[in-house]
Amino acid sequence: MLLIKNGYILDPETGYEGEADILVENGRIKKLYKGFTGMVDESLFPDMEVIDADGLYVAPGLVDVHVHFRDPGFLYKEDIETGAKAAAKGGFTTVVLMANTKPVVDNVETLTYILEKGKNTGIHVETCCSVSKELKGKELCDYELLLEKGAVGFTDDGIPLLEEVLVTEAMNRIAKLNVPISLHEEDPNLIDNNGINRGEASAHYGIGGSPREAEVTMVARDIEIAKKTGAIVNIQHISCKETADMIRQAKQEGYSNIHGEATPHHFTLTEEAAIVHGTMAKMNPPLRTKEDKKAIIAAIKDGTLDIIATDHAPHSAEEKEKSITEAPSGILGLETAFALGIGELVEKNDMPLIDLVDRMSYAPAKMYHLDAGYIKENGPADFIIFDPNEFWKVEGFLSKSQNSPFLGKTLLGKIKKTICQGKIVYED
Repeated sequence: MLLIKNGYILDPETGYEGEADILVENGRIKKLYKGFTGMVDESLFPDMEVIDADGLYVAPGLVDVHVHFRDPGFLYKEDIETGAKAAAKGGFTTVVLMANTKPVVDNVETLTYILEKGKNTGIHVETCCSVSKELKGKELCDYELLLEKGAVGFTDDGIPLLEEVLVTEAMNRIAKLNVPISLHEEDPNLIDNNGINRGEASAHYGIGGSPREAEVTMVARDIEIAKKTGAIVNIQHISCKETADMIRQAKQEGYSNIHGEATPHHFTLTEEAAIVHGTMAKMNPPLRTKEDKKAIIAAIKDGTLDIIATDHAPHSAEEKEKSITEAPSGILGLETAFALGIGELVEKNDMPLIDLVDRMSYAPAKMYHLDAGYIKENGPADFIIFDPNEFWKVEGFLSKSQNSPFLGKTLLGKIKKTICQGKIVYED
């Protein structure tokens, strides 16, 4: 048994904020003493593990629905074990992996390999399978079979789906299965150089860069398809004001099946970071303007962008040392995401802390129908214990890779313990 006592609880499902003791048995919450502490007679349970969370906050374990662990195929960047350790350090007890591995997760064998390996990590490792076979955008996968074998959703993330007929067919089929389809929205036909915004950053490097229209046009198309099909659609890593506005409009029209995802780097940084940090701030879609960043923050606060996900994308030092046009896009995210949310959204922009917890736990779990992101009796014993007022310096990562513009920065909000299924999987 485990007792977490004297903590200040944040439960985004019910909106409850207040003191509570949590008694855990067999990986589930046995008893929740809301509004009370000191309710358990510890002498009755001599073998019980006790965590005193006095002065700290307790929230559901975080849920990241957009993660790359590079396993199988690119183990020099990351693998499932190291990725899970990075996730636990960042407070994540559930992650959903993307399908762009090698081989692609479009078959039962690769799917089973990932899920079985994930069972030994201490956290919940789920995965999407690809929308199209081999990510080629031509032939759809066997969604029913892959879902039966353990997939939780579908995505070709990293490669946009260009054929409207194929996207429509995919959404129609996936809608019947009631799981999400997550979409990477960039039209490569409009992009000269990916990963760098067409504007001040591209001018600095003397390249064409990536225009906002590449995202806007595809999001507009896919919102309309989502309206017609009713599929649960996650528009991934929003970077533009116009895109956020379109998702807001769709939600105001009553289309609750349409979700918007924001990354910590898009609500924290602008294209100026790509000038200062070079390839360490190169990602798809790119960092854009101050106006875009402001619009993304506003959309997260009002629930338009209801999901915060990291797009954790490890790359080797050798890869990131290449030129701005040759280096791969993507940065690490798992170990800094929660602190960036506290610093940028809560501290600087007055977002309620419980809303941040919602966007990073309950809302993504609900979209994927995962048993996570809430605190109540008989619920999962997945928690973070954290201090929102503690500063800490980013001095290195548990990830195999170190590609982050936040390396060396001082951030606000420290994960003290991560608990999954009633067991401590990380402690500061």
